[in-house]
Amino acid sequence: MALQTSADSPAPLRQISTLIGSWIDRLSPVWIEAEIAQLTRRPGICFLTLRDLRATISIDATCHVGVLDASPAPIMVGARVVVQARPSFYAPRGSLALEVREIRLQGEGELLARLERTRQLLAAEGLFAVHHKARLPFLPTGVGLITGKDSAAERDVLENARRRWPDVRFVVRHSLMQGEGAARGVIDALSALDADPSVDVIIVARGGGSVQDLLPFSDEGLVRAVFASRTPVVSAIGHEPDSPILDLVADHRASTPTDAAKHVVPDVAEELAGVDAARDRLRQATHAHIDREQRQLDSLRSRPVLARPSSMVDEAVRVVDDQRARARRSVLHRIDRAGDEIGHHLARVRGLSPLATLERGYAVAQLPDGSVVTRIDQVPADTDITVRVVDGTLTARTLSVQETPHD
Repeated sequence: MALQTSADSPAPLRQISTLIGSWIDRLSPVWIEAEIAQLTRRPGICFLTLRDLRATISIDATCHVGVLDASPAPIMVGARVVVQARPSFYAPRGSLALEVREIRLQGEGELLARLERTRQLLAAEGLFAVHHKARLPFLPTGVGLITGKDSAAERDVLENARRRWPDVRFVVRHSLMQGEGAARGVIDALSALDADPSVDVIIVARGGGSVQDLLPFSDEGLVRAVFASRTPVVSAIGHEPDSPILDLVADHRASTPTDAAKHVVPDVAEELAGVDAARDRLRQATHAHIDREQRQLDSLRSRPVLARPSSMVDEAVRVVDDQRARARRSVLHRIDRAGDEIGHHLARVRGLSPLATLERGYAVAQLPDGSVVTRIDQVPADTDITVRVVDGTLTARTLSVQETPHD
């Protein structure tokens, strides 16, 4: 129903805003082609500004964070998209906005989404795992190079590598580096170089380009061929921002072809400088070790025992002399004590000897048979007896026998 208004009977702005809002609320969701001019992410919600691809027209939009996260490839500012949105009108401010329900990347964005799905599939198989990557040789005997014929990438790799190490040997295989058949050509060249025993590392080099130009280096067949290669592979595709899937599976990623040359061969000047520095460090360490040992030797030599080695012998001689003197005194003391003991024993033996008794005037009477006379009844009168005195024996005859009475 048309709103009747006039200069004398105008409608309030709030009424007009409400009418516009009620009309917009009846609109169905629509598909819109646009470019993302601004993108702000908040917890649970995202605020976008959609801009027409040709005209200078833009409109604000909102969506749940899950709508952005559902995209197979990251959605960033500048991406070309097709969105399903429902128009909405905010009456208090009189502003039009879109409630986005689905976002689909278009053009390059769709291509990136396909590449992202391939990347996720290969990552799930473990092709990008770090433990599968081989170390580059320090000084390869031969370097394989896959690149376009007479390309700037070829010149950059060869010139920079030979500038760093003049004796480096290259085995170059030319191939298409973009367009149809490029991936197949690179796979064939990689297979040939991998089978060459003189090649220790392989470089795949190409200059920068658009996503479409670098598409062959995200080819699944090429990625699997690089993964299966026994020879380490260096990816040198494009410039620093470029990141084909080949970079993820290669054993080493170089930001540019020039950077690849720096990684496959050492710099002879740097290595010579390193050798000189190592030699200087070794010389300094050797001198320091010798000086330390010399100081220790001087310290040992300054000690009295080494300054006058005979002092050790003199001390040992003094100890031996003391021990000998002590031993002599001990032996003499024991001899003296043993002599005294012998004298005591000799005196006792002499005191108990029959001769000592005889010396005191006693005599021993013996019968002819040698028995000692101890009683008078052994010797009757007129019996021959032998009398032993201190200096000899006497032969006597008993005249009479007289018994001595005992008190």
